[in-house]
Amino acid sequence: MATIRKPIQGQPFNDVLNELHAHAITGVPDESDPFVLDELEREYIAYALALYYQCDHCQVHHSHAIERLRVQGVTPQWNWREEFLKTILFLRTDRRDISDAEWAGWLKAWRSFAVHIHYRHPGLACYVAYAIGIARHDEALMELAFGSISSSNEDHDELLGVVRDIDRLVVFMKAATSKNRTDPIIRSQLRTRGIAV
Repeated sequence: MATIRKPIQGQPFNDVLNELHAHAITGVPDESDPFVLDELEREYIAYALALYYQCDHCQVHHSHAIERLRVQGVTPQWNWREEFLKTILFLRTDRRDISDAEWAGWLKAWRSFAVHIHYRHPGLACYVAYAIGIARHDEALMELAFGSISSSNEDHDELLGVVRDIDRLVVFMKAATSKNRTDPIIRSQLRTRGIAV
């Protein structure tokens, strides 16, 4: 018989995280603001953030969700996992850590790299770049990505919706990945004192 673990932070806190997940990814009927990005796009961004935050649990969860949505939507085949891994590796470059010449070279490489993903899923590379920019408070990356997102969304409400969808994902994923990465460590520490959670 499997042991049911209590959440370390308590069930009410866990319920709040579940509610945040719903508001950021799946939606809550009659409660959530309407999404502009579709569920597959939101899951792709969540998966990219899981890679960025190095949360294995979240990577598995969002990978399964992506596969389910891809089958439901009958989307064209592409090696999205490999592309996302390369994207996150590429986006780990921080403008604050490199010279002007390196940044100019990075921008040129990014544009050609982003176009490759754009052909598979329009806008997605810039959505991911914007999310990573928000996640690490990287204004240069946010400006770069926002420029592309803004030029693709002429309608103000649509642009606000895209930004809102991405920002909600970042806030949720930051909390969820922190919890999922540290819970095993905290459980182990508590066990040294005979506390089982």
